[in-house]
Amino acid sequence: MNTMIDKQPTTNNKQPTTNNKQPTTNTSATLRLRSGQALSAGNKSLFFISPIIRVTLLSLYVALTIPLPFLATATAAPISPKLIWLGIVLGAVMLYAALSERVILDEEKIQVAYPQWVPSFFRKGWYLAWTEIKDLKLRTTGQGGLIYYFLTHQGDRAYLLPMRVAGFARMVKLVEEKTKIDTTDIRPLAQPWMYLILFACTVLLLLVDVWTITTAVTIQ
Repeated sequence: MNTMIDKQPTTNNKQPTTNNKQPTTNTSATLRLRSGQALSAGNKSLFFISPIIRVTLLSLYVALTIPLPFLATATAAPISPKLIWLGIVLGAVMLYAALSERVILDEEKIQVAYPQWVPSFFRKGWYLAWTEIKDLKLRTTGQGGLIYYFLTHQGDRAYLLPMRVAGFARMVKLVEEKTKIDTTDIRPLAQPWMYLILFACTVLLLLVDVWTITTAVTIQ
C-alpha cells in the first residue's frame, strides 16, 4: 500500500530586515557666521572685535615702531637695536591679546572673555547674569564719545558695554531681549569710516617708513 506523503512546501518565515537606524543628526550646535565675525551656536552668540579695528590698530603699531631699530643703528643710539626689537615683539603680542577680546551671550549671562593664552593679570574677563542687570548707564568720554555701563541691582558693580565688536546692532538687540532695557539710542563708540580714515593715514605712514628704513640702511 502506497502511502502518500503530503510534503508541504516550506515557507521562509524570515521577515525582510529593515534598517531601522535613523540618520544620525549632530546634536551639537553648528556654528554659523553672522555679520562677518559674529557666530551663533544654539542659544549662544559670540562676537569679536571688528576686523577693521584690529587691522587698523595693528598696522598703526607696526608703522610707528618698525623704523626704530634701524634708526637706533644709524644714529648709534645707546639702546641696543636687539632690545628695541624685543620690546616691539612684546608690545605686538600685548596689543594682539587686547584685540582678541570676545563677547559671549547665552540664555543666562553676558560674558567678556579672552583666549587661554592671555594671562588674567593682563586682561581679565568678566560675566554678568541677565537677572543681575538693572540698567545701562550713559557716560561721556574725554573725547566727547558716549559709552554705556551695565549697572547691577545692588549697585556694587559696573561693567562697560563692549562697543567695538562686529555685529554690534545685533548684540545690543539681544541685550534688549534679555534685560528688557530700551537700547534704541545706543550706537557704536566709533563708526567704521573713522577707522578707514585712520587706516588710510597708516598706509601713508608705512610708505614714509619704507623711505626712513632705506635711508637708515644707506647711512650705515
